[in-house]
Amino acid sequence: MTIVERAIERLRRQGGHPTAPATVAVGTMVHESAPDLAQASSARRILIDRDALRQAGYLPETAVDRRFASYFRQIKRPLITKVQSAADAAGPNPRVIVMTSALPGDGKTFTSINLALSLAHERDVSVVLVDADIPKPHVSRIFGVDAEPGLTDALASVDLDIESLVLPTDVGNLSVLPAGRGADNATELLASARMGAVLTRLLSRHPRRIVLLDSPPLMVSSEARSLVAIAGQLVMVVRSGRTPRKAVLDALAEIGAERSVSLVLNQGPTGFGGGYGAYGDYGAYGESGAEKA
Repeated sequence: MTIVERAIERLRRQGGHPTAPATVAVGTMVHESAPDLAQASSARRILIDRDALRQAGYLPETAVDRRFASYFRQIKRPLITKVQSAADAAGPNPRVIVMTSALPGDGKTFTSINLALSLAHERDVSVVLVDADIPKPHVSRIFGVDAEPGLTDALASVDLDIESLVLPTDVGNLSVLPAGRGADNATELLASARMGAVLTRLLSRHPRRIVLLDSPPLMVSSEARSLVAIAGQLVMVVRSGRTPRKAVLDALAEIGAERSVSLVLNQGPTGFGGGYGAYGDYGAYGESGAEKA
């Protein structure tokens, strides 16, 4: 079980009352000349505005950045270890990591983004953050690529190469795959053989690439259950003092007792050691209702 003592969340106040910031785009699509003109005449890339990312509540304040980064190092290390130790094991590939939660508002997307950024700092790892929350594609909206083709487009068309839809960012080793257009049959698309082929294609690009899928919450969507079935590793975010115990147990039952699940405790009351209690002064950083699921 992996526990982060505080997924530090900011309480924004205006006039003495909490104000929930709206979901805003913190990324800008740019078109650049490709270094290899024989391959393409242009390339798309996401420029991430880190200040906007902080203001929107998806990065910690600079004063606590180092401590916050250490928490995500504790989350990612067991995941990377399993990738390295179980590379040839039978079953779902451990390089496919699904991030989910029992209910909306537990901090799933916030955790996905910060875990992806932390993984991208590894020297021998590249990561593709996949927006697999088709009903509510928060990752795509946050990075300003919700109008771009993505996962659902590749699932709907066998002629579309998924790799052509992966968008690199200005953060080394980090790419984003948008959700794509909405689909009424998203559950069936995610459960299809085509989804397996898409994942195989993404993994074959680089032997140490990790595919991190931001999933819908388990208890409110059938899409999440389709993603659980293909996950090599499962991470479930639980928000301390908010997620009902029954919802957590029901979500774990949906996953199945035979599956291993890493739990991330968001806003936990206890720390890894002395000195972390100061984080209790922070409010709901990165969470503001449904828009920050």
